[in-house]
Amino acid sequence: PYVNQAYAINAGREIRVFVNAQKMSDNEAVLLSKEIAKEIQDKVQYPGEIKVNVIRETRSVNYAK
Repeated sequence: PYVNQAYAINAGREIRVFVNAQKMSDNEAVLLSKEIAKEIQDKVQYPGEIKVNVIRETRSVNYAK
């Protein structure tokens, strides 16, 4: 799956979607955020705006002893 986790925060004013960095490119992440925002805009009534974050990250941790 491309999406690992998704959260609504700030009383539903912000959505954070964590995606798999190996399966989704930066360009695909941008397209996904646009698709989610359009879907919300078309199907949900809400005052103000909702921020959509798609987060794609890779972490590397090493220890020196």
